[in-house]
Amino acid sequence: MDTDEFWTVIETARAATDKPFDKALTDVLAELPLERILDYDERFHTVRESVYRWDVWAASYLIGGWFSDDGFIDFRTGLISLGREWFEQVAAAPDSLAGHPLVVGSGSVDDLEEALLQEDANYAALGAYDRVTGAEGSYYDAQEAREASRPKREDVEPDMGEKWDFADDGEMRRRLPRLAALCLGEDPEKPQ
Repeated sequence: MDTDEFWTVIETARAATDKPFDKALTDVLAELPLERILDYDERFHTVRESVYRWDVWAASYLIGGWFSDDGFIDFRTGLISLGREWFEQVAAAPDSLAGHPLVVGSGSVDDLEEALLQEDANYAALGAYDRVTGAEGSYYDAQEAREASRPKREDVEPDMGEKWDFADDGEMRRRLPRLAALCLGEDPEKPQ
């Protein structure tokens, strides 16, 4: 599945406003042939891993507080759920999240976390695959078979960019100025 097809699946799920994103995504995927569901999931992991970076993690820290690695996975899935345009903006400049309506108009951290932490969407392909086959666990069997039929790939550590201290408000303001102003308030050291 190429990138355009992937985002078409995401946008189709986003258009279903009568249910949560993860459920809509599972429904959209369940309409695909089994091989395409597996293709989607491969592309999903590639897209999600593309924002496995310290600057994106810092943005999530400002918005919702510290997230574990699992929480950061859910945050990156939440970025995907925002759609291609916003995902690509955030991938290019995480500080751009300061302009997203969910961040600007968030009533509370809990509301924002609910919108941006999309844990269940991580498992949409699994749910769709098992629904289509009618056999629980069939997704894992198919995924294993697919991996076994391919040449073994070497694991490569991702380049997460430069790490910095997220608890250092000054550094956060320097690196993510718009988001820091929104989440931390005005800089007390900034001349009035």
